[in-house]
Amino acid sequence: MGRPPILPKKKKDGWYIEVRNKGAKSGMILIRDTEVAMFQAAKQYETTKDVIILGEHRNGKRVEEKKIKKTKV
Repeated sequence: MGRPPILPKKKKDGWYIEVRNKGAKSGMILIRDTEVAMFQAAKQYETTKDVIILGEHRNGKRVEEKKIKKTKV
């Protein structure tokens, strides 16, 4: 069956980035343990994909409220 839609799923502790195909509306969310690992993954994917850095999450909530969008120009 699946997960009941009553409560939203809590996010794990870590650094989050979203990776999308160019021009797509949704993508995959990747979790990394450290900020350095998150930036390495963002640099790896930015050549072929749109990368949105979602920031750090602790206890299921976002620590910083900024979203930084990186695109190839």
